[in-house]
Amino acid sequence: MSKFTNKVIWITGASSGIGEALAYHFAAQNARLVLSARRQTELERVKKQCGAAADVLVLPLDLAQSNTFADKVAEVVQKFGQIDYLINNGGISQRSLIKETLAEVDRQIMEVNYFGNILLTKAVLPHMVAQKQGHVTIISSVAGKLAAPLRSTYSASKAAVISFFETVRAEYHHNVEVLVVCPGYIQTNVSVNALTGDGSAQNTMDSTTGSGILPERCAALIASAIRKRKQQVIISGAREKLGIIVKKFFPRLFAHMVRKAKVA
Repeated sequence: MSKFTNKVIWITGASSGIGEALAYHFAAQNARLVLSARRQTELERVKKQCGAAADVLVLPLDLAQSNTFADKVAEVVQKFGQIDYLINNGGISQRSLIKETLAEVDRQIMEVNYFGNILLTKAVLPHMVAQKQGHVTIISSVAGKLAAPLRSTYSASKAAVISFFETVRAEYHHNVEVLVVCPGYIQTNVSVNALTGDGSAQNTMDSTTGSGILPERCAALIASAIRKRKQQVIISGAREKLGIIVKKFFPRLFAHMVRKAKVA
């Protein structure tokens, strides 16, 4: 029997990319799933692909509308009676220079990537504490460790969630485990949907993203990290991992490298 059999796993950003791949992975492990994102039609498609035997609740959710979170949590608890795992995967990326990025775009990115993820988690935590067990995963990014051009507020939001969820781990260690995931380039539509300076979508695939790790591989590594009770995992190619090492030990060299790195 899988560790995840009959466990209730809530995945945000489940309509595509890493979240969709996670849904299929955990459905194969006989988990009970809650799939959230803004697009209900896409969530229904993912639910269908999970198989007829899968126990799935489609729960549309907009991370920018935190006033709805309490009701969403209540709906999950009413359906399943518990929440064992919350995987905070929803978010939005950015491809714009600082000087060309409108303030409202900066705020939108922080509202979704930071406030959306932390406030949903704060809505779920009391239930995990009451049931005396739970696990929270936050999908941050290598960009939260390595700030790069065209990703100013995106990188800031991903760095911020690392700090917040490490604090969750420290404060709730008796009841709740926390995994911080830092993916590098994964083959998803993240760059296609990334916001430009005026808030419109980039609508093109970055070559770096297009040649990245398959989302199915990423999902399997995330599930493995949860199963092994890891606190952090970096899922990336060798170049991104090398960048983290260089930044830590040779910050001046890293600053020079990142100015010339291919980031799109």
